[in-house]
Amino acid sequence: MQAEDMEVPIINNLNDNGDRQRPKGKDVFKEQQKESESSMESPNLEFEYGDTDALTAELSELYSYTEEPEFALNRDYFEEDFRSHARDRRWIELTVEEQRSYVMRLLDALEVTDRDKRLKVARAILYLAQGVFDDCDTEVDVLHWSRHNVFLLYDMGIFTALLELLSMEIDNNQACSSAVRKPAISLADSTELRVLLSIMYLIVETIRVQTEDDRPEWRASREVFKNELGSPLYNGEPFALLLFTMVTKFCSMNAPHFPMKKVLLLLWKTILFTVGGFQELQEMKVRGRERLNLPPLPEDSIKVVRAMRAASPPASAMELIEQQQQQKRGRRSRRPLVKQDSLDTYNERDPFKNDDARDEEEDPEDTDSGIEGEVDPLDRDVIIQPPPPPPPLRPPTERVNFPKGLPWAPKVREKDIEHFLETSRNKFIGFTLGNDTDTLVGLPRPIHESVKTLKQHKYVSIAEVQIKKEDELQQCPMSLGEEEVAETPTEMLYLGMLPNLSQYVIALLKLLLAAAPTSKAKTDSINILADVLPEEMPITVLQSMKLGIDVNRHKEIIVKAISALLLLLLKHFKLNHIYQFEIVSQHLVFANCIPLILKFFNQNIMSYISAKNRQQEVEQMASQQQCNGRGFRCERREMNMKPHIRSQEALATGERTRSGHFSSGAIL
Repeated sequence: MQAEDMEVPIINNLNDNGDRQRPKGKDVFKEQQKESESSMESPNLEFEYGDTDALTAELSELYSYTEEPEFALNRDYFEEDFRSHARDRRWIELTVEEQRSYVMRLLDALEVTDRDKRLKVARAILYLAQGVFDDCDTEVDVLHWSRHNVFLLYDMGIFTALLELLSMEIDNNQACSSAVRKPAISLADSTELRVLLSIMYLIVETIRVQTEDDRPEWRASREVFKNELGSPLYNGEPFALLLFTMVTKFCSMNAPHFPMKKVLLLLWKTILFTVGGFQELQEMKVRGRERLNLPPLPEDSIKVVRAMRAASPPASAMELIEQQQQQKRGRRSRRPLVKQDSLDTYNERDPFKNDDARDEEEDPEDTDSGIEGEVDPLDRDVIIQPPPPPPPLRPPTERVNFPKGLPWAPKVREKDIEHFLETSRNKFIGFTLGNDTDTLVGLPRPIHESVKTLKQHKYVSIAEVQIKKEDELQQCPMSLGEEEVAETPTEMLYLGMLPNLSQYVIALLKLLLAAAPTSKAKTDSINILADVLPEEMPITVLQSMKLGIDVNRHKEIIVKAISALLLLLLKHFKLNHIYQFEIVSQHLVFANCIPLILKFFNQNIMSYISAKNRQQEVEQMASQQQCNGRGFRCERREMNMKPHIRSQEALATGERTRSGHFSSGAIL
């Protein structure tokens, strides 16, 4: 049977004359467009634009599901050592002095030469930082004791001791060389690093977050710790640069066993703690404008962004084609062209439009390509039937509730006013007056009103003042002398990053590319799953699905940490000095950051955002599919068993690829 003889079955496909109606490609595209429109009208997501998520969510993202057995291991090592110190007593029953003496004992034990003993002591310290969860009854109690223990550990100098151990592990060439020679790297290769980084992350994140019931000594410790992290006290450089060194060493394949997720999370929270978040950034903007005698900011851009829609999926290709065709015919478009849904709060759909009345409307000029000269029945109905009556108009006062335009206040530069006046003078007078923006002689009245409106929204940014000052310093270097630069945490961070800035940027983008959901597995790509894959690969379907969800969650956390880190650096460098921002942006552009960002949007954004990678859902699904107590493998009651069940069983038995190695990407 030839392709042209095949017909798509259509319900009620006979017209009044009994002629068979042939399907049109236009109808198929019409259905696809309706489906895309239904997917476009997606509900708004519960998303809050801020520095971080809740404390519990940020702490839980530090661990992976494959690290779950290590919680019990930390508890066992702690209890084994704690029994020799305090018999028949619990940690929460000790006084503060007794707790400090025990922490001092752990601190002394960290200096032993035996590697295994140091690891046991580090696990005991990690159990303290995790909140001695075995002695608590509720999650609130765990968070309370975790906060108490973290401040106690910091006051006793645990963070400095951990930093020395971390430097030793980074410089451990034997471990790096053995990891390079291994064909497959797992959790066991980064045990010491993961324990140390977990303790340091818990200390940084817990001290960073402020609460109302913080003690005065805790607030003082927070300021001291913040200054220590931002100043070059650790080997002559800020602590963030040590973590950047770990990132570049990992991406250069010299240390493939480094747990990158924990490193990136700790790096992000360290920079966030030292330079400040969105609220501190806004306060620094206000103080900077006051210092330069500039007018105050017209609005808080962070508050404006928080009120916008979380996700704006782009329109489909058929929708764009339909829009272009309707514009050519002079008809009103059925749907706005790539409407920015993020502006719906300020620019909602026009209530005067009646889009539903035209959903089934067809163009009478289009005819069926299969039967020449025959008018399509749908088009015939459009010709015969009169157009639907317009809806009754609402009172014009309601239109005030739907303002048009961007939600931000308009900002006009001095150059914009000069360019506008130069164009107007050339048009109406025939000559210009240079940079004079006050003389309006000879210009018509509308130009006067336009200039008045532009001057009302004139905005001088800090960046313009900085550029003007740099130009003056270059023109008169001897008379003006050197510029006095304040040693802020952002300035010290930039000075430390500047010699290897391109390497840091390329390393971060390499990790971002490896974590992209649409990226294909390559033999020369970076293995970012070293700290999530267990020593033994899964042997059941349930374990395979759990590991697949863990891998997806692992990648999303890496993407979150890198994107938040880059955004934070760009915002603070732009405020510190515009040229620092331009240099970082230049490195990002040269490293193909823009195509990488577009790569993330080359997918179903809504499904990617709304995906919940939690193993509890897999366990519920597995319990529903159990048959006769035989686990996840059900009996084959029919010969035509579902293909995805067979493929999952093949993964569970460890089916190998043609190259002879187990493909971890197949789990996804």
